Amino acid sequence: MPATLAPEPPIVSGPQGPRVVIEGRPVLMLCSSNYLGFADHPRVRQAAAEAALRWGAGAGGARPVSGHMTPHAALEGELAAFHDAAGCVLFGSGHEAALGVVGALAGPGEVVFCDAAGPAASHDGCRLSGADVFLYAHGDADHLEWGLRRFSGRPGLIMTDGVFALDGDVAPLSEIVALAQAYGVRTVVDEAHGTGALGAGGRGAVAEAGLLGEVDVVIGSLGTALGAYGAFAFGAAEVVRAIAGRARSLRAATALPPPAVAAAGAALGLLVEQPRRVEKLQANADALQRALAREGFEVAGSTTQVVPLVVGEASLADRMAALALEGGVLVQAVAPADVPEGTARLRLAVMASHTKPELREAAQVLGRAALRAGFRPGAGVPLAAAA
Repeated sequence: MPATLAPEPPIVSGPQGPRVVIEGRPVLMLCSSNYLGFADHPRVRQAAAEAALRWGAGAGGARPVSGHMTPHAALEGELAAFHDAAGCVLFGSGHEAALGVVGALAGPGEVVFCDAAGPAASHDGCRLSGADVFLYAHGDADHLEWGLRRFSGRPGLIMTDGVFALDGDVAPLSEIVALAQAYGVRTVVDEAHGTGALGAGGRGAVAEAGLLGEVDVVIGSLGTALGAYGAFAFGAAEVVRAIAGRARSLRAATALPPPAVAAAGAALGLLVEQPRRVEKLQANADALQRALAREGFEVAGSTTQVVPLVVGEASLADRMAALALEGGVLVQAVAPADVPEGTARLRLAVMASHTKPELREAAQVLGRAALRAGFRPGAGVPLAAAA
């Protein structure tokens, strides 16, 4: 058992939205991945309710057995068409998708090259595949190329996020794909935080880079911007068939519940109809970053809706999060082992359904929380240490 335990998360009353109720008090939600505000959209709710009545609460089995139902097949087709891909397969979660895709495409004797700042799911998938793992420095194409040269001649794949969940930056995808092609390895890009947030119509960082069709497999999320639950992977038809046939996390897990599938389909329809939500999300991210900069915070590393405020020590991050909640803003404190030692942070996440006055108010609350906790924004050190 670990020496210290993570604090109990707050219990959120009511549906997910830009404001939620915690212990009877409304607070601004600034740590949700419900980026486009679809989780509580009336059409999404209605679709889930109708699917529960028509198809039932659960799928009843794994995909190869009995769980691949009409709603699943329909959504896979819609997602493939949205991304102009030949094939698509649904997974029960983003973690299952990462485990399954890497395990299906790499194995003993091969090499997986993974960004060191990738999420636990990516790292777990790489290690459990049985392949040798080379962790390259975050976003460092030169270090990646060094590793590719070192293992030149061995089959392998490169695994990276599109948008990094705890840093808010975008991977150098053009360089990564060029290196993959030069060294004859495959590429897998996890778009959990790029789906619905970047690219034309919210098609992700790969689309924004003009690389759809150049990346072998893209993993997307149904539980972030699309407001539902689950994940998907798309690419060439033969690659998707291989994943569907080999991915143990897919073949051994109960398929997604039909209400979640229907909710995701309704959200995808809304995204197609209302692509300006993606522009609103980016505009809100820019507004929050400007407001934070006025409070003295360093935010230059993020270019997306995910904005990290690095404070250093885990206890300081926890204290600032608690003070922010007192001020009416819910944020997430992130500490090792999720981030490197000494880089504990508050992870802020913007939604398209926030208003700019709300975001400016949140930045002021965070500025006051930092000062009360003994952290001087912009200095990068606690006030006591700077004295």
